[in-house]
Order: sequence, then C-alpha cells, then structure tokens
Amino acid sequence: MGQVSRLCTEPPILTTMLTGLLSADPTRFVEVAGRRLNHPDLLAAASVVAHQLEGRTRVAVLAVPTLETVVGVVGALLAGVEVVPVPPDSGHRELAHMLTDSAPDAWLAQAPSEPNGPNEPAGQAPLPLIAVDVAARAAVTRAHGTDPIDPESIAFVMYTSGTTGLPKGVLQSRRAVVAGLDALIDAWQWSADDVLAHGLPLFHVHGLILGVLGPLRVGGSLLHTGAGTPEAYAAAADAGATMFFAVPTIWSRIAEAPEHAAALRSARLLVSGSAALPVPVFARLKELTGHEVAERYGMSESLITVATRADGVRQAGWVGVPVAGVEARLRDEQGATVPRDGESVGRLEVRGATLFSGYLNRPDATSESWTDDGWFVTGDVAVVAVDGRIRIVGRESVDLIKSAGYRIGAGEIESTLLGHPAVAEVAVVGEPDADLGQRIVAHVVARPGHRGDDALAGELSAYVGTELSGHKRPREFRFVDSLPRNEMGKVQKKRLLD
Repeated sequence: MGQVSRLCTEPPILTTMLTGLLSADPTRFVEVAGRRLNHPDLLAAASVVAHQLEGRTRVAVLAVPTLETVVGVVGALLAGVEVVPVPPDSGHRELAHMLTDSAPDAWLAQAPSEPNGPNEPAGQAPLPLIAVDVAARAAVTRAHGTDPIDPESIAFVMYTSGTTGLPKGVLQSRRAVVAGLDALIDAWQWSADDVLAHGLPLFHVHGLILGVLGPLRVGGSLLHTGAGTPEAYAAAADAGATMFFAVPTIWSRIAEAPEHAAALRSARLLVSGSAALPVPVFARLKELTGHEVAERYGMSESLITVATRADGVRQAGWVGVPVAGVEARLRDEQGATVPRDGESVGRLEVRGATLFSGYLNRPDATSESWTDDGWFVTGDVAVVAVDGRIRIVGRESVDLIKSAGYRIGAGEIESTLLGHPAVAEVAVVGEPDADLGQRIVAHVVARPGHRGDDALAGELSAYVGTELSGHKRPREFRFVDSLPRNEMGKVQKKRLLD
C-alpha cells in the first residue's frame, strides 16, 4: 500500500477473536471499493490503531465503506476497545442521541460533518478524531491460547433502527460475536478459501459482523463492492468471489439484470437476509444463476440465530434452522406451545450463545425483552415446519393480523401477491375494523404496464383467494408509487399505518 508513513515497534494487545487474520496469510485480503490490503498489512495497520487507542474505552466509527473504517474497527477489537458504528446518513437528532447515550471517547477514522449532522451533541466539547493511516505498520505479537481480553467484555454498541422510538444501544459481547460467526462458518461450510463479496452498509450485523469479521475469523478474503449493484456483483464474481451477501432489494435488481446475474453461476453460495426474499425473485435467481438462495434470520440483539445450511433444504421464504448453540420456540399470547405444523403462527423466542448482553442505559427495556424462564422475545412471529425449518411471518406489532377470529401472517399474503405478474412490491397491514377487529389492507406497487384500479384489485383478491384460505384475502387494495423503506430495504409499515 505504498510508502509506510509510521512504524511502531512496541507490540499491541492482540486477541484470538480474529484467528484467521492472525495467521497473516499474504494471499488473503480485504478490498473495499477497489482499495486492497492483504492480511499481514491489514493486521499491521490495525496494530497501529490499537496503539493509538491506549487508554480509550469506547470509540465511535462513522461506518462509511472504506479501508479506513475496516482498519479502525479491527484495531479497536485488537485493543479491546468498544466500537459504536454510526450510520453515515444519521440525522442531527439521531446522531446526537447516539453520542449522548454511548458517550464515546473519540471518533475513529472519520467524523461526520454538515449536512449529515453535528460532530458532537449540543453543549458538549467536540470529540477528538483519531485518524487511521492504512499505510502505517506496527510490529505484531500473536496471542496464543485463551483470549487475553475478557470474552464477556463488549465488542460493539450497535444501535437499533429506532422503529419504536429513539434507537437503543445493543451491547454485543465478544463471546456473542465469536459464537455467531463460528455457527455460520459451520452452517455455510465457510472456509479460508472463500472470497466473500457484498455491498452492504457497515453499521449493521449483516454488513459489518458477518460481512467483515466473518472473513477475518475464518481466514478468508473480502471484496466489498462499495455499492450493491448488479454490475458490481458481476465484477466481483469475475474477480473470483465464491460467496455473496445481499438484501432482497439487491437480489431483486440482480434478478432483473440477466446479463450480470449470469456471472454469479461461478459462486458457491448466495445468501439473503434482513427481510424476506420474494418467491419470484428466488425462482428467477435460480433460473439465471443456477443457485437457490440461502436465507437466514437474525437481529442486532441476537446476531444470526437461524440460517439455511449450505447442505440444507432451500425454499423461498424459509430462513432455515437454528444455528449451533441456539434454540428457538414458538409461543402464543398465553405462553402455550404453538404446533410445528408449518401453518400455526406464534411469537418467536430464542436463547443461546449469540444473545446480547442488554441495552445500554436501558435496564427496563432489557428486562422486558426476556421471559421468566430465560428466552429472548424477538418481537417477530413465525411458523415452524415439522422438520424444524422456520418461516418468519413478520413483526408481531405490525405483521400479525387478527381478523374475524383468525391469526394471519402478513408475510404469507405478501409472498403470494408477489407471485402475480402485475405486482412489483407489496406491503400488507392490519387496520382497525369495528366488525373484524382488523381488516387486511394491501399496499401495492404495480408493475409498468398495469393500472392500479378496481379491476386489478378484484383480480388480486381472487388470486389470493385461489392460492390461500378465503379469510386471508385483503379487504382493501391501495395502489402506491413506492413503499417506505429503511436503509436495509425493510418496509416501514408503521409509516403506512400512520
């Protein structure tokens, strides 16, 4: 990486958390938006950062997709310093809340500037900025045996999306991160020979913990494409990528670009997460790439708890089975067990080694998230098949619809409607109804060439009635130009209900 601008000779504190990186194989690399460091150089540059962080306890990282971000995060993990990933597009209020709540010692690598938001909360002194030089190198001493850093110490304070108020800081321990990565290494038969490619944001579990730390844990390589476009993913495939991570929005774009999708035939595994993958997209990708996409499920509080195994059954809409070290169960409103019949909807609860250590400064919210017998309440509703595979219906607050005495999952209706040639996007919600309790309302984005009118609404209603039980047909169709989504592509149904 050019001229070495700084040389440190004293060894930093190192950790066995990133065992693959510590092997320092010069044939393995991390590349972000066209800039590359091999593992020895990445480790040496991160060791400089570990020196710089001496005496710090927690740093904020503006999670832009750059090598500086990756080197900074790795350096903090080597030093045992907590990392607060901050979305680059955070608004003033959200950013001020995160900084006040987490109280970091400094910014690492880069600080935000107007118009994205202030550098510090009002009334507080500016946080210092610790620069990251990817060309700097420090001597490295490898840790052996037991990790010298307490595994229960916090690795990340990762903020939720804030759909029910201001974002909460999720405390993720080093133990949870390691358990989560090792479980996926097992589930996906992930090896040091794999080259992972993705263009995901670096402030969520999907893009940062799985997408950056995963390759460094297993000893493989990473190609971060910078952007999640069909062209970028095709270029990564041509460059030798064997695994691809994406959200449904990206996979949908790839499915609509057959000339780029064909390049992914050389891949070993395609993975989708953060939202349900529409059935037509699953089918189209299989046709274009020869691969059935493996879906998985998780959240900031639990990391990835359920995943379709590389050697398992892959079916659109089904996210697989609990990963090693994790258990899952379904309960109804009274706490009774929900049958594993692939149809009955229940509240999903999980427990295991990947679970978080609580919410920062929120003991009340932490307590409310757990059952009396020690299971984490995900807030999602799901069904479980006889063979243990799980399908997520959606959020209990907006996706479990109680209409005319029936418990109906919005996700099932959405997947069905997406199979109709006139439907490009759809979001189903339950709205208050004096007679039914809730009536099913479908917000539909029609494909070009189709008119969103009463005739199409009638056709779609009949289509759902043919594919599903009659009580699952929407009572109302609203045709819209687009659906409100967050940065990970998830539809924000509360905005539809509001």
